[in-house]
Amino acid sequence: MPAALAVSGLVKRYGAVDALVGVDLEVRESELVGLLGPNGAGKSTLVKIACGLVRPTSGRAEVCGARAGSREARAAMGYLAELFRFPGWMTADELLELHQRLAGSRGGERERVELLELVGLEDARRRAVEAMSKGMQQRLGIAQALIGSPRLLLLDEPTSALDPVGRRTVRTLLEELQRRGVSVLLNSHLLSEIELVCDRVVILLGGKVVSAGSRARGVEIETSEGKRTYLEAGREDVPKLIAELVRDGQDVYGARVLTSTLEEVYVEAVGGETS
Repeated sequence: MPAALAVSGLVKRYGAVDALVGVDLEVRESELVGLLGPNGAGKSTLVKIACGLVRPTSGRAEVCGARAGSREARAAMGYLAELFRFPGWMTADELLELHQRLAGSRGGERERVELLELVGLEDARRRAVEAMSKGMQQRLGIAQALIGSPRLLLLDEPTSALDPVGRRTVRTLLEELQRRGVSVLLNSHLLSEIELVCDRVVILLGGKVVSAGSRARGVEIETSEGKRTYLEAGREDVPKLIAELVRDGQDVYGARVLTSTLEEVYVEAVGGETS
């Protein structure tokens, strides 16, 4: 099965300005990838090319094996822009019905109800958009991006205007989408959000990928025989590891889940550039 998003040698020039310079990037099935970089790094241009809104100067971008911008590619992806605006007089149900017609979805009322339940808005189906909080509108935006059951979801700053509770709600939703097999490319400047939910991080600077990789994992356990580090372990493995050590006759004094410091990686990658 082809990658949800595959970008190879992508170049985009606006006159004398190089927005992208040979970018390679891949988002695999059920993977959540964070896209970071200061203003002007090329993040928005990359997302617009993936959506088919902008044509690359050279290189190739494919969505589920289809050329970005083609009918097949558009059908396989959903998109939520950072500064989205929905008609305030429309209800949540009317808005989703409109986007079903635009996307050519035949899911009907059943799809609309299921999507509103998925984003926790089942009780707001008849509520007007203008009567919703920012967090509710953000979740409604994700629901419209999921019309037609896309394999790839492109999200541009989905939590930037939300309070901590709203951010947690969106994070939980993204984790559920990943369990359902949806791939996500998350464009954000909030390092803490990226670090909490993303499997991999790609950092752009000056139109180039300057850093890419998975979050570091590991567990450090302090025992009567000293500290032990399990590099391939995660938080979910801690109870089992402690039980095994105790069974082997060791005293356990503490356990610590190791994670990469994304802020340090980001600052090192972009140097003095600011967002």
